[in-house]
Amino acid sequence: RYLKNAKYHYTGRTLAESVLNSLFCFVLFPAAAMTGVGAEDDIPLCERKTVTDFCYLLDKSKQLFNGLRDLPQYGHKQWQSYFGRTFDIYTKLWKFQQQHRQVLDNRYGLKRWQIGEVASKIGQLYYHYYLRTSETSYLNEAFSFYSAIRQRSYYHQVNKENRPELVVKKLRYYARFIVVCLLLNKMDLVKVLVKELSEEIEDYTQRFNTEDQLEWNLVLQEVAAFVEADPLMILNDDNAVVVLSNRLQEGGVPPLEQGMVVGQLTLADALIVGNCNNQVKFSELTIDMFRMLQALEREPVNLATQSSKPGTLEPNEKPAKRENPHKYLLYKPTFSQLYTFLSASFKELPANSVLLVYLSATGVFPTGRSECEGPYDFGGVLTNTNRDVVNGEMVQKRSQAQKEMHCLHPGDLFSFTRKPLFIIVDSSNSTAYKNFSNLFGQPLVCLLSPTVYPKSMQDQCQRGSLFTLFLYNPLMGFLSVCGLSSMRYGLWEKAQELLRKVFHDIGQMITSSRVIDQAYLQFYGDEFLRLLMIRFVFCCTTLRLHKLFQVRLN
Repeated sequence: RYLKNAKYHYTGRTLAESVLNSLFCFVLFPAAAMTGVGAEDDIPLCERKTVTDFCYLLDKSKQLFNGLRDLPQYGHKQWQSYFGRTFDIYTKLWKFQQQHRQVLDNRYGLKRWQIGEVASKIGQLYYHYYLRTSETSYLNEAFSFYSAIRQRSYYHQVNKENRPELVVKKLRYYARFIVVCLLLNKMDLVKVLVKELSEEIEDYTQRFNTEDQLEWNLVLQEVAAFVEADPLMILNDDNAVVVLSNRLQEGGVPPLEQGMVVGQLTLADALIVGNCNNQVKFSELTIDMFRMLQALEREPVNLATQSSKPGTLEPNEKPAKRENPHKYLLYKPTFSQLYTFLSASFKELPANSVLLVYLSATGVFPTGRSECEGPYDFGGVLTNTNRDVVNGEMVQKRSQAQKEMHCLHPGDLFSFTRKPLFIIVDSSNSTAYKNFSNLFGQPLVCLLSPTVYPKSMQDQCQRGSLFTLFLYNPLMGFLSVCGLSSMRYGLWEKAQELLRKVFHDIGQMITSSRVIDQAYLQFYGDEFLRLLMIRFVFCCTTLRLHKLFQVRLN
């Protein structure tokens, strides 16, 4: 009887679809069968149609959302149309439940946690769209939906139901919300969310005999270490910590002066690889990856003005010009995974564009000397072996006649020098890339980290590399070398002004030099690459002049 007149409920849909979706409502949500609410004949046809339409939208949205995990993670075009359809169905679903909330409450038994689940899925959609486009506007939209869930207490009643799987959904929502807040530098809110998550985990583990208690406690430990990773606190007059964004801001790069001849290359793609052992990480994002990620993004104009109404930005509203380079975040990839992403990025690289490869990984050292040393005889950096690796010494016990098969050697990147390539290696064996051959005459630059640090600074490597810290926030790196752990905001601003003048001078030295490799000038036209090169020069100068490093650096 519930399926009566179903064929009239779906314009443009087959009767089979109507029947299946009505059964979906009946089986999974008994309240939708109108039992206990009143006689079915007393229910208006329009209200029955509302329930069945909602079930269709809900089912379709789940199908499309689950299909996202099957999309290739690399490439720029394969996933766009699928994301568009998914956004479209979730937009309809979200508006539909808003317009028909009273009917759905009475006839369907819609609960607030179900609304929260839909909102959480939309937040996930925006977050993954940000990962695929690198445009922070979509990160803001993810924040809007996650924030609305918390403000409207959509998950508040979950704890009263004796269903541990619903509580896990709530915990996962908190973890995802924390990641978005970290990327938006909302550290005050992160601390509040961590406190709430801790309380939720405690309540969850006390009420249910679960096996995942250690996993959730590890989540808390990871995010706490992540928040405390910065070596310097900036304090205002009230001794409160000032949180500053390290994304590229307007006027934050020395401008190109009139008559300056530089290349017209643009940074289009960046592979950010993190495979350092024992480094602070959260949600498959190491602290080095997190810092380099933000170093390659512009500060969005609307970052501080969040929308009061979730979902105001449609994902198909593409900016006229890409603000940020597209990025792939690869946490402990295998060699085959890394090579697949490299190949896909290389294939789709537009004309007059640059591919950046950032490697933050444990060093792999050669086991012996060969008579004729080549690009595979100096070692390289470690990729994931799909087994536990305690440290780099494990791979050194191989026979001297063998090369480490899980190592990314300099020679592995030679094929990609057919197009402009910008490489950053932050590793204990970065010198393996020192004599990187340029076989095809295209612009090529390798920025290499120190391989050894003074003993007093070796304990800090778990909280992120000093070299990457300089590329991310050079003043914080400088003050960390000087042993400072806090600074007043006013003094910080004065130091930043001095640093801007230093950067201007470094830029003039690069462009006026008659002996510098022309590749640097070819990359100098792009603001992100220009800033990275200037920060690299500042880092090298600081470390070479500091007394603790003089005996350590080659």
